[in-house]
Amino acid sequence: MKISLIQFPIVTGDRPANFAQVRSHVHTAAAAGSDLAVLPELWDLSFYPPDVFDLADEGGRQGREFLQDLAASCHIQLVGGSLVRRQQGKLYNTTYIIDEEGNLVSSYDKCHLFTPGGEEKVFTPGDHLNTFFLGDVPMASITCYDLRFGEWVRMAALAGAKILFVPAAWPHPRLAHWQILNRARAIENQLFVVAVNSCGTCGDYHFCGHSMIIDPWGEVLAEGGDGEVVVTGEIDLSVIDDIRSRINVFRDRRPELYQLEGKR
Repeated sequence: MKISLIQFPIVTGDRPANFAQVRSHVHTAAAAGSDLAVLPELWDLSFYPPDVFDLADEGGRQGREFLQDLAASCHIQLVGGSLVRRQQGKLYNTTYIIDEEGNLVSSYDKCHLFTPGGEEKVFTPGDHLNTFFLGDVPMASITCYDLRFGEWVRMAALAGAKILFVPAAWPHPRLAHWQILNRARAIENQLFVVAVNSCGTCGDYHFCGHSMIIDPWGEVLAEGGDGEVVVTGEIDLSVIDDIRSRINVFRDRRPELYQLEGKR
């Protein structure tokens, strides 16, 4: 499977400019023969303009339809990063998964909101895991800060995911955390991690890029720098069966022990 990671500087508050950037980069990915392209977190408005409520996409309609049309025209699967969706007076940080025919496969509202950045004051958290199939491959997606919650990723692995997508708006000075946590999630869950970050700035945030594809051994197969780039790599899903036959952590789990004393 060939996957392209679209890393670009999101223009704060300018949806048409960001649509144009995404369209150009997805066409580039499709021309390179990629089966799937992945966008960063909040690619429509960035993280996030002061007038985010007024600018938000009502019902997610504009962004969803844009992604569906783009996927169908390029015949490419899309993990649509995330965008700002307004629904019944609330804002959500929402991911759309689109197949190569332009069909909506699943959606996800970011569940762990980044309180150091005040995200919980703006957005409403989601309440469900996002697992899905593209073709016959079981996959899952989380969003940025979700990466710090190992329990959440383990749930996706236990649900059968072989590829975990991590759209993000991850800033400096925490580049080392981004690299280490993505590799750790891949190793401990024995799956591929496809992590796509933005670059550039929004207010006080300077996003650190370094989008990457990591195999279940924790090896980085492809990685961008800190600037605009389309990172493309190929993954071989048979690697998962190989590592799980050698070190089967799922067989050796003892979930009956994983409770705090007094909580059983």
